[in-house]
Amino acid sequence: MNILSHVRANGQQTMAEKPFDTLDSLALAQLVYIPMEGMLNRRGETTVRQLWIDASLTYLEPFPTFYMNKCYTFLQSCAAAPRYAQLKISNYINHVDPHQETQFCACTFTLPDGAHYIAFRGTDVSMTGWKEDFNMSFMTVPAQREAADYVERIAKACRGPLLLGGHSKGGNLALYAACHVSGPVLDRIRQVYSFDGPGVDKPTLDGEGYHTVHNRVQSWVPQSSVVGMLLCYHPDYLVVKSSAIGLMQHDSFTWHVENGAFVQLSELNLTTRVANEALNRWLDQRSTQERQFMVDVIFQIVSGMGEQSIGTMLEDFKGKSLKLFSAFNKLDLDKRAKATMLFTSLLSTEAGYGTRQLLTNVFRLQAEGRPEGNGESAPTETV
Repeated sequence: MNILSHVRANGQQTMAEKPFDTLDSLALAQLVYIPMEGMLNRRGETTVRQLWIDASLTYLEPFPTFYMNKCYTFLQSCAAAPRYAQLKISNYINHVDPHQETQFCACTFTLPDGAHYIAFRGTDVSMTGWKEDFNMSFMTVPAQREAADYVERIAKACRGPLLLGGHSKGGNLALYAACHVSGPVLDRIRQVYSFDGPGVDKPTLDGEGYHTVHNRVQSWVPQSSVVGMLLCYHPDYLVVKSSAIGLMQHDSFTWHVENGAFVQLSELNLTTRVANEALNRWLDQRSTQERQFMVDVIFQIVSGMGEQSIGTMLEDFKGKSLKLFSAFNKLDLDKRAKATMLFTSLLSTEAGYGTRQLLTNVFRLQAEGRPEGNGESAPTETV
């Protein structure tokens, strides 16, 4: 069972019958991936069921990625479930600014007990979103500041407890915001959920906000987590079993659910632990300037490939490898030499071994014709 089949099997239970839990948090963190532009009423509100009705009339063609189509199907299942159908959605914002390298999206769900769940969207397929993710390795990014400001605004506008959550970068934004809001708002935060979200930077981890809120944080990663362990220092985490391989485990529709809870493992697998520790050591030895140089080079190469989104590149990464090398060879000589030195030093570590294993698994899945992840299929429901 995964989160989709769990909602179908248990969605008849209201939150009065079974209180809000971790799987509900993941459900709402997935729903924020649905583009809601033009689907809110004059007051800027809608419900989960109405969102599905409007989305079904707006998006007549499939979404461009397999993952987004799963999110759309998941919305349909939630709209058919009494547990979620009438939850109010408000304060939707989707801010993408390529010039400022910013991608930020969030909305707020009002729960039956009067609490408010703030859901932060993870990285979309845009180059802007992924560039901002990589920028997190050497700076505080605009989306993190926007997340803290958003929580402050919601706290001012709404009464009651606050819950924060998100998948992927959304998990990082939830944790970062909780650590940087004002004291009165922090006191109202009941729980923070991060689902395979990168950890916060060390100054945040060592700050007063994190020390105040850390015992209210649930951070979940799959057993071969890549995204959740990348770039930044990571807080304490719990490990969930996934049916996918390598990077594909980032898809939370592949996470196992039994008896109303995640199937929890005792630790990450050995290869992942060794690679993550080596990567953190390697990053610690790189200066801020070196990290920024690496990120800029990576995205200069991708831009040189003519790709408009990360999604199209990842869907056929092996097939586009020649274009990648061609774009790399077009860099000026000094930049190419410096990049080669940095990447060679990475690949010579245990982290490099983990990276090679990851790419091998991706190529094997593509050769077998398997899509990203292996979430369960989705029969049509009546809403």
